[in-house]
Parts: sequence; C-alpha cells; structure tokens
Amino acid sequence: MPQIPEKIHELTVGQLSARSGAAVSALHFYESKGLISSRRTSGNQRRYSRDTLRRVAFIRAAQRVGIPLATIREALAELPEERTPNREDWARLSEVWRSELDERIKQLNRLRDHLTDCIGCGCLSLESCVLSNPGDAFGERLTGSRLLA
Repeated sequence: MPQIPEKIHELTVGQLSARSGAAVSALHFYESKGLISSRRTSGNQRRYSRDTLRRVAFIRAAQRVGIPLATIREALAELPEERTPNREDWARLSEVWRSELDERIKQLNRLRDHLTDCIGCGCLSLESCVLSNPGDAFGERLTGSRLLA
C-alpha cells in the first residue's frame, strides 16, 4: 500500500483509490451521490482531504453489511459540519441500522425457506407464490403470482 507523507494534506483520486481500496470509478460515483467531496485544482483535477480516507472506509463498511447508499448519505449528512465519522458515530449508527438488518435477515430467511416451493414451477405462477406475493395478499381472490408494490 503506498504511503502518503504526513505533509501532504490532499490526495489525488489515484492516491485515494490506492489507499482506500475503492476503484476510481467508485470514488467518482460516491462523489456524484454526495457521499464524499473534493475540490478542483486550476487544472480541474480532483483533490480530496486526507480525512476522506476514513469517510470512504465508513461507506464501504456500511455497504458490506447491506446499508443502502441513500441511508449512508443521510447518516453522513447528520454529522456536525459533515465531519468524518468516528468510533462513536459508527456505534450510534450501527445500533440504529441493527433493527433494519435484523428485519432484512428475517425476510431473507423466509424467502430461503420458501424457495423450494417455486423450483418446479419455473415461472412463479403457483396459486400462491410466496416470492412474488409475500403474505399471499391476493391468494384468496386470485390465482397466479401478482407483482405488488
């Protein structure tokens, strides 16, 4: 991993990519979504402050556990003066996200448990399809799968 001298306070996109492990295209995407920011040089090159490394690490850790980027952006925007998240921020946010993740795990377990019900069908046109119609909302009145919003 390339080392960045302490006297350098800004990183190029290549340096940020090398240090964070995120692809340059991912960094550009994060910036377009308002997750990180840069300043532009007179030659229109991006320059990121060193603390963007921690911000990118925070984003990637949250993504790994399944937190949507929109939720991550909202969390980062709530930090005072959009500062870099610290250990206490992560602890607070992870507690909030825990219930959301627990619910998602329950849903995935239900889907896994009912997956074999559809293997023989192939087109999800069972009378009551638990994958396309969770909770069988229309099973009493209609046949076949229904796409619900």
